Amino acid sequence: MKSILHAAVVIFLALVQATFADSAKVVTCRQCHRRESGQFEESGMTNALVLAGQAEIPDSGLTFRQGPFFYNIERRGNQRWYAVRDGKNTISEPIDWAFGLGVAGQTYVFRHNSAWYEGRVSYYREINGLDLTVGARLEVPGSLEEAVGRRLSVRASIECFDCHATGALRDGALHTESLTPGVQCQRCHADADTHLAGFQQSNKPKTLPRRLSQLTTEELSDFCGQCHRTWSQIASDGPQNINNVRFQPYRLTNSKCYDSIDRRIRCTACHNPHSDVVHSVGFYDSRCLACHSGHTGNEEGAKLCKVASQKCVSCHMPKIRISDAHNAFTDHWIRVVKPGDLYPI
Repeated sequence: MKSILHAAVVIFLALVQATFADSAKVVTCRQCHRRESGQFEESGMTNALVLAGQAEIPDSGLTFRQGPFFYNIERRGNQRWYAVRDGKNTISEPIDWAFGLGVAGQTYVFRHNSAWYEGRVSYYREINGLDLTVGARLEVPGSLEEAVGRRLSVRASIECFDCHATGALRDGALHTESLTPGVQCQRCHADADTHLAGFQQSNKPKTLPRRLSQLTTEELSDFCGQCHRTWSQIASDGPQNINNVRFQPYRLTNSKCYDSIDRRIRCTACHNPHSDVVHSVGFYDSRCLACHSGHTGNEEGAKLCKVASQKCVSCHMPKIRISDAHNAFTDHWIRVVKPGDLYPI
């Protein structure tokens, strides 16, 4: 018994040490890059993944029913549990990870039968409750086991954790025991570890992380699209329906004004990756007018809007509501939207 306990303690300490090692790197980056890290700590990317016990959702009262299946998510001590029952039997598992900050919704991943599972129900802030996870089959499950959720393939597990955490992959394999929750500095800035090691060895590191500001518009779209989905991914694999409004690089590339070499239409022309998304529509006017102002320096400007010069995105980047997600998403397919227009695929 003592040997088992000793082994468990050793494993636990190893996991804690590995996790704090990555966290320490993030803190070290902040010592020099104060401006970039100032607002990043509270951003959606930093909090894209949290331990389930830290999720800011109600501790009780989260229930949902579909057919004979009754779902419940509740806190027990420092842990949250996911349970589904059919009136006779119950399957209950401790939730490991909460995906998503919860501005719109939050999805839960846990271990079941030695595999990662995505919960069939998710939390949605708009209703302050549970509903089916986006993408879950609408039909009533045929069994209690099927009602638990979606068993994640190795590829799906890698894609989920790699886009919501830092250091989740090592040599192409998933290592959740040593990841740092959220999208941290070194997730986007390759060679950051080597850069940091150079400072520790001398005052003049030999390796400088690639400056993402030097990427072309198309390269940056593909870079962000690693997680936000690229045009080619959606064009080949879908979804070819209203749900693709969530994938900004794909939608933006379809815009008539998109130019793969024009920096005024690149992702970071509107969004500062080191801070949270600005939700004020007026904030983006200057970005629109960088092109739509007749003439911009030596460049030919795009046509001026004849209707208004303020709150451009409220008309040309409309909010598209996805009822299953209990949220309205900004459509990045920039266009003239007329009453009665169908959603462009």
